[in-house]
Amino acid sequence: MKDTLIINGALVNEGSIFKADILIQEGKISKINRGDSGTLRSIEDVRMIDANNQYIFPGVIDDQVHFREPGLTHKADIHSEARSAVAGGVTSFMEMPNTVPNTLTQELLEDKYEIAAKSSLANYSFFMGASNDNIDEVLRTDPKSVCGVKIFMGSSTGNMLVDNDESLDHLFSKCKMLIATHCEDEATIRANSDQYRKKYGENVPMSAHPLIRSEEACYLSSLKAVQLATKHDTRLHILHISTKRELELFSNEHPLTDKRITAEACIHHLWFTNKDYDSKGSLIKWNPAVKSMEDRDAILEAVKADVIDVIATDHAPHTKAEKEGSYFDAPSGGPLLQHSLVAMLELHHQGKISLETIANKMCHSPALLFEVHSRGFLREGYSADLVIVDLNRPWTVNKSNITSKCNWSPFEGEQFRSTITHTMVNGHLAYSSQETPEEPFTFDESIKGQRLSFDR
Repeated sequence: MKDTLIINGALVNEGSIFKADILIQEGKISKINRGDSGTLRSIEDVRMIDANNQYIFPGVIDDQVHFREPGLTHKADIHSEARSAVAGGVTSFMEMPNTVPNTLTQELLEDKYEIAAKSSLANYSFFMGASNDNIDEVLRTDPKSVCGVKIFMGSSTGNMLVDNDESLDHLFSKCKMLIATHCEDEATIRANSDQYRKKYGENVPMSAHPLIRSEEACYLSSLKAVQLATKHDTRLHILHISTKRELELFSNEHPLTDKRITAEACIHHLWFTNKDYDSKGSLIKWNPAVKSMEDRDAILEAVKADVIDVIATDHAPHTKAEKEGSYFDAPSGGPLLQHSLVAMLELHHQGKISLETIANKMCHSPALLFEVHSRGFLREGYSADLVIVDLNRPWTVNKSNITSKCNWSPFEGEQFRSTITHTMVNGHLAYSSQETPEEPFTFDESIKGQRLSFDR
């Protein structure tokens, strides 16, 4: 791999923005030269990238994606969605176990790593799945090479729902590595579903989704998870917080590295509200549901106040035909990876969040929270995962520029003011975009991403 020198960049890193040149050698950041002295520019035989005063972020680390492989590859696969990731500035992902078959054994877990090693343009890790009856398998998971254990505390996906109190208590007491949870109370959801089915039959309006998968359902389950983690001193990470009420369960009293209980916000809960169901319908149907404007605004404030620790996507592609079903038939989830960083940068343009906070919540904090080895920061000696962003190059989302295999987005028709111009993964220029309409972007898949490792 040829050495690369990036000049004239404005680095967004560790709470500050500063001008610097970056020398990349053997896949790592070997030197960061602050200011305009240009001492690195005399180096010969390097590939030169002029950032032209554009902003350079560490590569985004997304701690919650669903890439659908194996078993559901008509929707998406590891190859297609890793490409979509780097197009959005996401250089590392952590993928969920609700594939077919569910990732409930160590052998099935390693099968996914083998697929990724051959096909993923981004760096990768995969969660081990938990069920009511695979605790022995869960406890065999290697914390240094696997991101965490995933528990669905509100789901009816295959054998993934863990609803047995004895099993939950055993998991929380015995598991020494990070547990990530999807928290919705299944009994509450079932009761609400029955109520709306009696009223509407199968024609329940999509706008009822946040009433069926309600605030109460989210709060009860998140509270239960927090109580279990507190009881057993478990390292707990609650995914996709969707309500203002749940925020009382979390704290900013301690730095992230000292927290035992952490939380995640997702792009859709920071962007959409229940008023958008009228225009978007099932395209914004996620679990947990997009809820009120008050919930959305409170979640963003919690992100900025360090009550919520990371921003992710819950990227979960389905085909457009599947999403066009009736309320009970249309699956929950949608593609967000390609647009997660530019969506947050749009909130920056709106004056709602700083560039430094975006870098913290999408790059630094996931690395710290999961103890990812040598990633998530622009530091000498770290892997050269980085993203160059032009904050003043607008574009509009449409089918011709959507990179996810499912070829739709809830952001279709949205104009973003920022463009990802370069994405480097381990020093390899995996993605670049041009201003020519004939060839708007280019992928280089000659080098694959790497398996993430963890300093635990």
